[in-house]
Amino acid sequence: MKIILLNGKKKIKLNVKKVSFFGKFSGLMFRGRDTTSLLFEFSKNVNISIHSLFVFFPFLAVWLDDKNRIIEKRIVKPFIFSAKPSKKFRKLVEIPLNNENKRIIHFLVGKKRFK
Repeated sequence: MKIILLNGKKKIKLNVKKVSFFGKFSGLMFRGRDTTSLLFEFSKNVNISIHSLFVFFPFLAVWLDDKNRIIEKRIVKPFIFSAKPSKKFRKLVEIPLNNENKRIIHFLVGKKRFK
C-alpha cells in the first residue's frame, strides 16, 4: 500500500504495510533491518507511547494526523523503553533505517541522520 506524507508543502510517497490489530503490539520487533515500513492507524486521535524493545536496528517513527500531515518525527534507537510525541496523533509510520528507505530518511530528517 502507498501513502503520501505531507511535510509542510512537500510531499513524499511511501510504501507501507498496514498492520493488523495484533500487529500493533509487535510492530518491528524481531524483524530484520530490510523489512517493510509499517503503518499503524487508529480510529481516533491517541497519545500512546511506543518502545523499541527487541527491535535490533534504528528506525524513524513518524506521527501523522488524519490527513497524513507530519506532527512529529524521531529516530528511535534499539531497546528504548518509551518514545512518545508531544501531541495526539491518528497514524504512526515506522520506517526502518536501510538503503531502500534512504531517500525518504534524507527527505524527512536529512543526510546526517542516516547511518
